[in-house]
Amino acid sequence: MFDAYLQQLPLIAILRGITPDEIVPVGLALYDAGFRLIEIPLNSPQPLQSIALLAAELGERALVGAGTVLSVEQVRDVAEAGGRLIVSPNCNTAVIEATRAAGLFSSPGVATPSEGFAAHAAGAQVLKLFPAEQFNPTIVRAWRAVFARDIPLLPVGGITPAGMRAYVDAGASGFGLGSALYKPGMGVAQVADNARAFVSAWQALQR
Repeated sequence: MFDAYLQQLPLIAILRGITPDEIVPVGLALYDAGFRLIEIPLNSPQPLQSIALLAAELGERALVGAGTVLSVEQVRDVAEAGGRLIVSPNCNTAVIEATRAAGLFSSPGVATPSEGFAAHAAGAQVLKLFPAEQFNPTIVRAWRAVFARDIPLLPVGGITPAGMRAYVDAGASGFGLGSALYKPGMGVAQVADNARAFVSAWQALQR
């Protein structure tokens, strides 16, 4: 099922700092723009409430979950809130295994090929190359030479619409998008404009 969401649009919206009052209108704006993967980091205000609200609103139309997941206990909390996507900044195989055991989708952060292979062996379905600022396209190309094409590699951190092409040409499968898409306090209209810009840029790369 994860593959189906990735095939629709392999861009993960990272809504760090969003509040429960904002989450549904912002989430719907992202969905309307084409996003199907939405991450609410656990260091946001009342993140589990936001996850529960958006997961209930979108159901299986989108994959809603948590970011900055650092422990097995947090995996359980997200699952109880209705989240189905577990994103971490690090490679913690216990978190990956707990995620898969709970029937959720796993996207851990990795910074070396050794971490990447360990994460994949533990059950990770997507490898989050984090932070992307240390993964220039040349490095992504080197990773892709040893990681099979069916293992998605998603750079996360500092990605803009204009910067996507070089990474895709090097073998990136998609991206995680943070402050260039959403910042705390940003209005729904601005988020929608940013989302459409990213979707248009991605679609242009597929032609």
